[in-house]
Parts: sequence; structure tokens; C-alpha cells
Amino acid sequence: MANYRGSRINEEVKKELSNIIGNDLKDPRISAMVSITNVSVTKDLRYAKVYVSIFGKAEEKESTLIALKNSSGFLRRELGNRMNLRLTPQIIIELDESLEHSMHIEKLLHEIKGE
Repeated sequence: MANYRGSRINEEVKKELSNIIGNDLKDPRISAMVSITNVSVTKDLRYAKVYVSIFGKAEEKESTLIALKNSSGFLRRELGNRMNLRLTPQIIIELDESLEHSMHIEKLLHEIKGE
């Protein structure tokens, strides 16, 4: 039962943070497309590890990641206003490069298959 509650909270936090980043965050350093791939909230609701995938050039990725990490306080406040949780979790933003890694492996497999 607790696992079901945890997954519901993870999905709700993911949905709300996607909405906040897409619509309310007005940082000019965020120029690349940002997608939240996964959210993992601890059982005590103190921390939320947010995995983001950033599409764009390398320097855009770096500046966007720095801007997102710097705006974690704003994201936490907005999340607290939108969700009715006992505690609003501290947001830890991590870069998720699994999509780029899988595209690289797919490209290598196509090159091997073409030879």
C-alpha cells in the first residue's frame, strides 16, 4: 500500500514540476528543451530527486542545468503552493543522460548492421 502511495506522489510531483518549469519559470538561461524523466521522493517526503533530460547543444545544456539547480528554491515554493503535502520536499536536480546514451547505442548498432 505504501509503495502505491509513493508512486502516486512521484507522478504528481513530476506533473507539477513539468508544469512549473514549462510555464512559470522565466529564467533566460533556460534555452534548451527540458523534460523531466523521473522523480524519486523519499518516504519521509524530505527530498525529491528530479531527473531531467535536456535537449540542445552542450553549452546550452550546462547553462540550463545550472539555472535549474539555482531555481530549486522557487520550484519548491511553487510545488508547496500547488500540492497539499505534509512537507514540501527539497528538490535535488540531476541530469539524466539515458536518452542520449540509448541513441548513441542505437546509432552504433545501425553502423554495425550496415557493414
